[in-house]
Amino acid sequence: MTKIEHVSRESFNLVQERYQRLKELFPEVFTEGKMDFTKLRAALGDLVDDRPERYLFTWAGKTEAIRSLQTSSWATLIPCPEESIDFDRANHIFIEGENLEVLKLLLKPYFGRVKMIYIDPPYNRGGEFIYHDDYKQPLDAYLKQTGQIDGNGNHMTSKLETNGRYHSAWLSMMYPRLFLSRQLLKDDGVIFVSIDDNEVHNLRLLMNEVFGEENAIAILPWKGRGGRQDSTHIAEIHEFVLFYAKNKELFVAGEMAKENEVFPKYDEVKKRRYKTQLARKWGVGSRRTDRPNLYYPIIAPDGSEVYPKLPNGEDGRWRWDKKRMEKEIAEGNIEFVKDGNEWIVYEKIWEPTEDEKRTKKFTTWLDDVGSTASGTKELKAIFDGQAPFDFPKPVTLLKRLIQIANTDDDSIIVDFFAGSCTTAHAVLELNMEDELNRQFIMVQFPEPTPEDSEARKIGYKTIAEVGKERIRRVIRGYGDDPKPMESVGFKVFKLASSNFKQWEDYTGNNPDEYLEQLSLFQTTLVDGYRNIDVIYEVILKEGYDLNSRIEQVENVTGNTVFRITDPIRNQFFYLCLDKQIHLEALEPLSLKEDDLFICLDTALGDTTKANLALQCRLKTI
Repeated sequence: MTKIEHVSRESFNLVQERYQRLKELFPEVFTEGKMDFTKLRAALGDLVDDRPERYLFTWAGKTEAIRSLQTSSWATLIPCPEESIDFDRANHIFIEGENLEVLKLLLKPYFGRVKMIYIDPPYNRGGEFIYHDDYKQPLDAYLKQTGQIDGNGNHMTSKLETNGRYHSAWLSMMYPRLFLSRQLLKDDGVIFVSIDDNEVHNLRLLMNEVFGEENAIAILPWKGRGGRQDSTHIAEIHEFVLFYAKNKELFVAGEMAKENEVFPKYDEVKKRRYKTQLARKWGVGSRRTDRPNLYYPIIAPDGSEVYPKLPNGEDGRWRWDKKRMEKEIAEGNIEFVKDGNEWIVYEKIWEPTEDEKRTKKFTTWLDDVGSTASGTKELKAIFDGQAPFDFPKPVTLLKRLIQIANTDDDSIIVDFFAGSCTTAHAVLELNMEDELNRQFIMVQFPEPTPEDSEARKIGYKTIAEVGKERIRRVIRGYGDDPKPMESVGFKVFKLASSNFKQWEDYTGNNPDEYLEQLSLFQTTLVDGYRNIDVIYEVILKEGYDLNSRIEQVENVTGNTVFRITDPIRNQFFYLCLDKQIHLEALEPLSLKEDDLFICLDTALGDTTKANLALQCRLKTI
């Protein structure tokens, strides 16, 4: 029997995917399609912790947070070329919408592809808190909050200080978003999260749970504030950036160039300047007992044996094994210096040539990357002397984090609490400086700006509008001497209801009402849909990149057929949204068995559908 598939109406189901992976790993624990937890515990043996008392991190509402994560999205992203720059050729992306729903939609096309995520979430200090997750109807909750559908008593924000679950509500908001973040990251990807001391302790525990304590890299204190003399007891001048890897063993951090190094010595043989450092290990782990195999003699110029000795006379150890040491001596990279009756052994550090560069590790202390004050100055320079966003992060901070993340050409950088889009600004500037092609994906909720705010006074009704305009001005150039970025653009998308009609179970007992509901589904798309919106919804649901190329096939007559190509996976499919399809019109496509063709289910008669399904992979909407 010919198999005809249907385009999914919901986002990637993470629960189903993990369930399938378990089935592949432990087929013996499944009976009649259901998992037997008793068998799973037996299969895992001693790995299962069934002690009545054990370490556990939980909070009120955690179960609902997990359900919120497990619920698929029935939404879509609609393109907004009129708010974009060079939409058709741009590779950067800005998405206006509730970030949990957006993350679910991005999961399939960007699973395991993101190199770096940075977020600056609400700090939970009793102010405005706009993320009301509803695990039963998440899209409806968003549409009500943004006024896209009617609802009674829909407040855009809620005061957390009146909520008895102060910390719990914040943790429930953060958990599903961090969980989905991990799924988006590459195996060597990393995440940075800004926070202050109000929730840093809870965030650390939460990230340990999601990413694993073993993948914590560092907590980076950021000296990002002024004196804060309005503080009650002590002036607060710092915040934190929590730094985790998806897999710490696979991540290699970027390093910074060493500057103003002095090379006081000169080697007559190699005709190069150099400086020296001890060939003996110093600091932690420098004793012989730490690495006994690295304690051995080497021969000094006078023929005597030299052993590594610590300043207190204890046996130390060399930094290299014996084979490496002999190689370095033979190549003239070791210097022996007589100190009284003892020889001190040094490694020569050569002055780099023009083609070489010496680097050093970045430090955890972020005290040289600007502050919120410098971030405000940057905004004022961009917005003609006005700052439409409070306490923005500075571009220099985000540049530093991007460098630490060791991003390279075509790295994807995501920020789903984008705010004024400092992250996007940093990516654009770095790309200009080092001529790489990093890509950003910004996500921002259309949170209203306060009525009396600077942003509202100059015409920006939402924070999302501020972020989009900042990106436009950075690309087009700003200030007295604007410097436009050539061949740079960005796509704008907005979260919206699906173009596919969603069937609702009929619970009444009136046959006429039921028949009326059935009649509504004679067409599968909502009234007033735009072809381009449907195309992008199919792109998302099929797991294709949002930068996929959309081209109308020119040699097809009688029907309008699009070829959609994912530039990353180098895969494509055909899509036709005509209300009726003629097989002879599709002959120029020369469809093969592995080719995917998608069309409206109602566009094909039973015979045409069966014949087309014999030629290719057929999916219907």
